[in-house]
Amino acid sequence: MGLVALPGGGTGDLVLSSAQAAEDFEQEIVDQYALAMSAAGLSDGHIRQTRAVVIEFARSLTKPLWEATCADADAFMAEQRRLGHSVATRAGKAGTMSLFYEFVIARYEGTIRRATGVLVEQPIDEFNRQSGASLAKVRVPPSDEEIDSLFTAWRGSIPQARKYLPAARDYFAASLWRRLGLRINETAMLDIRDWRPDLGEFGKIHVRFGKGSRGRGHKPRLIPAINGADQLIDWWLAEVRHQYGTDWDNPDAPMLPSERFDRDLDRCGRVGTNALRRGLAIHVDQWLPAWSDRMTPHVLRHYCASSLYAVGMDIKAIQELLGHEWLATTSGYIHVRSEHIVHAWNSANDRVEARLRLQAD
Repeated sequence: MGLVALPGGGTGDLVLSSAQAAEDFEQEIVDQYALAMSAAGLSDGHIRQTRAVVIEFARSLTKPLWEATCADADAFMAEQRRLGHSVATRAGKAGTMSLFYEFVIARYEGTIRRATGVLVEQPIDEFNRQSGASLAKVRVPPSDEEIDSLFTAWRGSIPQARKYLPAARDYFAASLWRRLGLRINETAMLDIRDWRPDLGEFGKIHVRFGKGSRGRGHKPRLIPAINGADQLIDWWLAEVRHQYGTDWDNPDAPMLPSERFDRDLDRCGRVGTNALRRGLAIHVDQWLPAWSDRMTPHVLRHYCASSLYAVGMDIKAIQELLGHEWLATTSGYIHVRSEHIVHAWNSANDRVEARLRLQAD
């Protein structure tokens, strides 16, 4: 572990001669954790949020942070629930505390044990750690038939729409979520230059504002325009985008513009995510009312992963397409319908029967 200034002066053995010295050292650990997160490239907002959670937990204790036990974490998480915090919020705080204690154990366990005789333990375990927003809720996407019905009706309604351009734009955005699993923010931030038809068999989209993990900023990626996305983009650029304004050939202009012109930049403004969400909701209400208030851009992202997996796409390839850091995250997006299980069961039985027949012959 690196040398740090310890209470009592110097960088040698830790001496906690008073309650104030213990409090100072506790603050030193929190500060060093913030410094480590900064060195790892985490955003200032993420660091501030992490510090707030650690300090909130520290204030719930009647002892130093390094003496916290699983029982203390149980009490803290139970209080979070009593205060009405959501499952996602509680899961986030549990995860934050777990990572903080991993840091303390890795860098300070020996020092703390020599000074106090306390063996630091991880207070967040498999029993008190909330599983997250998906706890007890499986986000099963619509069926292929429902999605086809929605998008077929939506596409057919565009020429008669009261506002043709926003209707076409919202359809284009939702189709990217359906076919490539783009996040809504990634979609809104696309520029015209991000479409690279010269790359690969299908062309590629440069997703410059991909979501990074744990506050590490944007994580760009190049994804092939598979699943009919290349034809979709060609339709959008050839038949619709130029109707928004003369900036259609400006590589820095937004791929999905708003109806307002940005006079400072002399090009169309960028569409907001709220407008795209509203466009999806309006057409779902009209063409697939069974999914009203349930269909979101994220649901379509789940649908994309599930549908590609169902037709045989490798899960690692789906992980790269969606921009997930961990394969386990991707596996949570894939919902294999029960008929696939039935088909697999029948196929397995057929193979067993075939082998038995061969042995009998």
